[in-house]
Amino acid sequence: MTKTIKLSCACGAVEMEADDPPIMSTECLCTSCRTAADVFEALPGAPRLREATGGIRTEMYRKDRVRCVKGADHLREHRLTAETKTRRVVATCCNTPIFLDFTNGHWIDLYGPLWPAGTLPPLQMRTMTGDMDDPSALPDDVPNLKTHSAGFFLRLILAWAAMGFRRPRADYVKGVLDVPA
Repeated sequence: MTKTIKLSCACGAVEMEADDPPIMSTECLCTSCRTAADVFEALPGAPRLREATGGIRTEMYRKDRVRCVKGADHLREHRLTAETKTRRVVATCCNTPIFLDFTNGHWIDLYGPLWPAGTLPPLQMRTMTGDMDDPSALPDDVPNLKTHSAGFFLRLILAWAAMGFRRPRADYVKGVLDVPA
């Protein structure tokens, strides 16, 4: 039986729904995710995005299982460069980071801080630890992968196959986040 998770930004103006289960529960330590976290956490009133490790916690979902049910007019995208296919989406009502979208992909990474305290699924792996100066400082509670593993890609491919190899679009994001250059 499908369970629908209801998530919202800090002020409640944006509401998202996701149909469980997620593809996987990860914490990314890549330079791009950490750079974007610096940008988002510097926005006025923004909640903290980074974990104690410096990584960014996400729940990976099939795009066909995620929808914005309220407040899409507050969603704005941010790209680290004009050429990147990866966009990160923020609710401008309260500067809450909402999700990361690989626009050419079939999945969305919903940011972990959206989950109410105590409800975030257990972390399964940390990825891209090779981008860190000292990955040896990470706890050994889950696999700390230098890059993305074969198992990581296998889960994504299996989810894509279950979707009939479609690539839905998260077309409810209509604007660009205004951040200092």
